[in-house]
Amino acid sequence: MNMKFLAVIAGAAVLAAGCVGTVNGNKTAAVPFVKDRIEGRYERSPAQIYEAAKAVIIFNGTLISESTLHGTNNVLALKGKVNQRNVWVSVLPVDAKVSAVTVQARTSAGGTDLLLCHELEKQIALKLVR
Repeated sequence: MNMKFLAVIAGAAVLAAGCVGTVNGNKTAAVPFVKDRIEGRYERSPAQIYEAAKAVIIFNGTLISESTLHGTNNVLALKGKVNQRNVWVSVLPVDAKVSAVTVQARTSAGGTDLLLCHELEKQIALKLVR
């Protein structure tokens, strides 16, 4: 009976861990169903927000890749490493004047780091003011 119970617990643990989508359109192994991203909206062009986000990632860590996702809207995306966390940033136009930036951070074990997301999003906002 104990072995069956342990098998059920092990199966539930395997199902709990999985893949989650990143803001740049890829997948990563992580714990699903938890909040892992922060969004901000600014009256700036996507290019201005993208350059600010790029500078913030370079200042705080390492920029790994840059990409443009083509679809209904052109989404500019960055991937970086900050404080041993994987960080993804996407920038997309909302309307003619407003653009949105989304910051997502995950630990190497697949957990979330909302404090880092919030800090990076705040630094991007401050970079846009200067």
